[in-house]
Amino acid sequence: MNKELLIREMRKAGISIKEMCSMLSISRSAFYRKCNGISEFTLSEIQKIINFLNIDSPMEIFFANKVS
Repeated sequence: MNKELLIREMRKAGISIKEMCSMLSISRSAFYRKCNGISEFTLSEIQKIINFLNIDSPMEIFFANKVS
């Protein structure tokens, strides 16, 4: 998980963390745990984020070797 790239995509799309959490139906703390590698985004959550942010190349965000 590359947290910095996800946050960059959110900013580019004008989406706040609150809006992202609402769209995913998760708490803010759950979002932070997932972004920081403590837990993982589910496949359905990843698909929702890709669609919501219109991400062309999700591999470098969600499947990076580096954990943020």
